[in-house]
Amino acid sequence: MQILGIETSCDETAAAVVEDGTNVLSNVISSQIKIHQKTQGVVPEVAARQHILKIIPVIDKALKNAKTSLQKIDAIAVTQNPGLISSLLVGTNTASTLALLTKKPLIPIHHIEGHIYANFLDRVLKDIRFPILILTVSGGHNDLILMKNHNKFELLGETIDDAAGEAFDKVAKILGLPYPGGPEISKIALKGDPNKYDLPRPMLNSKNMDFSFSGLKTAVLYLTKKQKKLTQKVKADIAASFQEAVCDVLTAKLLKASQKFNPKEIHLAGGVSANQRLREMVAEKISQLPDPRPILRHPNKMIYCTDNAAMVAGAAYFKYQQSPSKFKQWKNVIANCDYRLL
Repeated sequence: MQILGIETSCDETAAAVVEDGTNVLSNVISSQIKIHQKTQGVVPEVAARQHILKIIPVIDKALKNAKTSLQKIDAIAVTQNPGLISSLLVGTNTASTLALLTKKPLIPIHHIEGHIYANFLDRVLKDIRFPILILTVSGGHNDLILMKNHNKFELLGETIDDAAGEAFDKVAKILGLPYPGGPEISKIALKGDPNKYDLPRPMLNSKNMDFSFSGLKTAVLYLTKKQKKLTQKVKADIAASFQEAVCDVLTAKLLKASQKFNPKEIHLAGGVSANQRLREMVAEKISQLPDPRPILRHPNKMIYCTDNAAMVAGAAYFKYQQSPSKFKQWKNVIANCDYRLL
């Protein structure tokens, strides 16, 4: 089954064709990074206008790269929520129109649901075993989710204020680093000392599995103001110390959930799952667990960590397989900002 996926939740215009949920035939992304670097962040109206300009060419290229056509694909999937409403509207209206014209099933997908299924892309399906403990770490939210089977999720913990990705971007701005901040923090942190500054680990020892990075971000702000001169070395040490604090909290919460629920696999997903220090720290802690240890997975390609349409098409396949009759008749998809996955 071939599904055309469309993703426009924020500042990436993306389209992809995925076969049977895992085989990526094409994955096209038009990035707006250079545009939003001018304002050090995403301006919703600007992002939406760029989506309007790029959406049809991106879809055309995805179909061409997959050596298929709208008439040959079996269904269309689109990110319905959450995200910037003006950006989401471009994707949902385009997908709804194409599905109506071609009389194809239309499958709405939650953005985090897409990130979860990014770990299934380019993998042998039978090798993946449930239950799976998933840490989704993106710009807007962090979540700890227990995936008991396909599309059966239990929310264990979530962000109560600033998510890790958001904190990375804000700290990068404090340090005068380019947008987007996550990759810049990781790059400069390689030259810094992660133990140089004793930064707080918010909610590290809390009884629940929720996250908070607002206080950590504020601590970095006060730390930078205390510096006589913000040299490159000082920036590198602050970045490394900040990154270590974030990874400590994320890893601790993940291990706490693992010990309680005994998953067969642990998956990292979302933009921050591309962070090498996070991957190293989680792998190290899992190796210290008693047998049988859960298998650690993160997206097969870095491009699957950030926003893309292959993850949307992949998630749609498994959603369709569970309730094919639900998607046989075309139904308009309405964009919304509701974050709730469960």
